[in-house]
Amino acid sequence: MTNEPSTPPSNSPRTWLVIGDKLGDNAQVQALAAALGWPCETRRLVFRPQYVKGKPTFRASLHHLNLSASDPLQPPWPELILTIGRRPSMAALWIKEQAQGRVKIVLIGRPRRLWERFDLVVASSQYRVPDRPNLLRLSLPLLQVDEAAIASAAAAWTERLAPLPRPLTAVLVGGPTGPFLFDAAVTRDFLTAIERTTGGAGTLFVTTSRRTPADVIAALEQHLPSTAVLYHWCEGDTDNPYKALLGLADQFVVTGDSASMLVEVARLSKPLAIFPLPERSSFSLAWRRRLSELLQPPADRQPRSKVLATIGGWLFDRGVVLSSREFEVLYRVLTERGLATMLGNPFPRRSDSALNELPAVVARIHSILT
Repeated sequence: MTNEPSTPPSNSPRTWLVIGDKLGDNAQVQALAAALGWPCETRRLVFRPQYVKGKPTFRASLHHLNLSASDPLQPPWPELILTIGRRPSMAALWIKEQAQGRVKIVLIGRPRRLWERFDLVVASSQYRVPDRPNLLRLSLPLLQVDEAAIASAAAAWTERLAPLPRPLTAVLVGGPTGPFLFDAAVTRDFLTAIERTTGGAGTLFVTTSRRTPADVIAALEQHLPSTAVLYHWCEGDTDNPYKALLGLADQFVVTGDSASMLVEVARLSKPLAIFPLPERSSFSLAWRRRLSELLQPPADRQPRSKVLATIGGWLFDRGVVLSSREFEVLYRVLTERGLATMLGNPFPRRSDSALNELPAVVARIHSILT
């Protein structure tokens, strides 16, 4: 993979960013758009209530959208779409159908099905997907650091954080997404591991997210030391300390369910410890994962058998085998590069900045447009 710059198309294509309600996902699309260096139009989607957390059947469709609340999807159609996630990518496929195929779609992440309809799939290391000509594998998600926003927030919070004993440990708390279990019992284990790692020194500044459940927040309130600071996430809060902590905290503990928070801290070269959430016990999940392990290798490993890999790809194309998301591979990439450690070990020293893979993605987009 090269990071050499490439020459953009002579005429910049009309480009739409088709995004939803996940801030971390949107940030990856926006980072890629900024790297392209040409004007892009945003089409922000709002989902019907049952699909805010529910998963619609994956197909080219708008049935899962609240069309009156979403940005309009109407001609003139774009030439290029950048999108991410199940729900926005369904809308992107619908747009391509309306434009009679005259739209290139770049999908960040993993397609659920219909792989051949995407012109480029950009998948980071936590996604187990079969090799395809239109696949570009990355080590890390495309999240970038907004240095100006962090500096501005840090300046606004410097006086408030100055009296807190150091080291200041920012604890970034996510929630039980996908197979992950996160409840009061896990929260107590989490706090015990933090205590063991920090030795009780300095100050814990804990921030929750929109996915943090009420029982986890209650457990944090009950079991955090009296010297800790707990911020409750609130939608639209203009005084959220998250970006200020990115600039001012000495070290970070991040729950392993959030690739976006992990990568954002890693790109700042700050000491980072990962707390991997346990997975729910599920026969169906275990069976699907075992089948996926047999037929598709993790992103950082070679296939056991080319024959099995070919069979796995064929079954994947037909929706029999689904791609899995394996965060332990992302943890391994971060730890092997010296960008993080697992909670319970000493914090790593400040590392070199994380690999910038955006130029390689930009080059591939230029190639599909010419």
